[in-house]
Amino acid sequence: MDDYSDWIGRRFTREEPITRRLIDHFRVTLAGTLAEAEVPLGLHWCLAPDAVAPDLLGRDCHPRPGLFLPALPLPRRMWAGGELMFHAPFAAGDAVTRETVIEDVAFKEGRSGRLGFVTVRHFYRVADAPRVTERQDIVYREDPKPGTAQTPPPAEPWPGATAWHLTPDPTLLFRFSALTFNGHRIHYDHPYATQVEGYAGLVVHGPLQAVWMLNLAAHRLGRLPARFTYRGLSPLICGAAVAIEAREAEGGLDLRVRRAADGVATMAGRAEMD
Repeated sequence: MDDYSDWIGRRFTREEPITRRLIDHFRVTLAGTLAEAEVPLGLHWCLAPDAVAPDLLGRDCHPRPGLFLPALPLPRRMWAGGELMFHAPFAAGDAVTRETVIEDVAFKEGRSGRLGFVTVRHFYRVADAPRVTERQDIVYREDPKPGTAQTPPPAEPWPGATAWHLTPDPTLLFRFSALTFNGHRIHYDHPYATQVEGYAGLVVHGPLQAVWMLNLAAHRLGRLPARFTYRGLSPLICGAAVAIEAREAEGGLDLRVRRAADGVATMAGRAEMD
């Protein structure tokens, strides 16, 4: 692997207001899975996205590697997980500045082959006052090899857990992609998702699952958590019914998204009070 140390410390800054239209569209898209808040939790992922002309897009229709993220020699990009630290809530009309910093680039060898990890830090501020500090973990992988896909074992039940139930459909995936300006083809291009990246169908966004868990946590806690972490465990395919679950844990809540058909957890999270 090449040396990508020159990427570490690179910064990008953008600004976007939280408009009433954005709030309303986020609410109707995520109806039934949002906690009470003036600005819905997770809406910050709609702000100031990377946007380039079509000739600057990569194979997966994200901005071409080398523009905002290093051009790793691995073709498949996934949002593997992250952390959110909440300092204060957003308000409608806020002019939000997002500063992005590339923190680290690292490589590992996994069961499925080579893996490249890019750690990105986002600082969301309003008039220089912090609102959210985010760590985003992005992983790059090799194209799948036939016969290498494995199904994880089902997760153990959580007796007494609070749960929301839903079945994500193509309309939800399309609208969430539009809100976040996420052009990744695995969320809308079935032939690409199945024949190129090797999934069983259209893939439900990692941040969409994180939004579900974050809002369930705030709903159960009755307030915005101080810290929320999440990580992807297994692909969630569009059309699969899921339960978004929360149970009490020391200092906060454990959270997860679990497929109804086989009990496999596709994403895990934790919300902490302080």
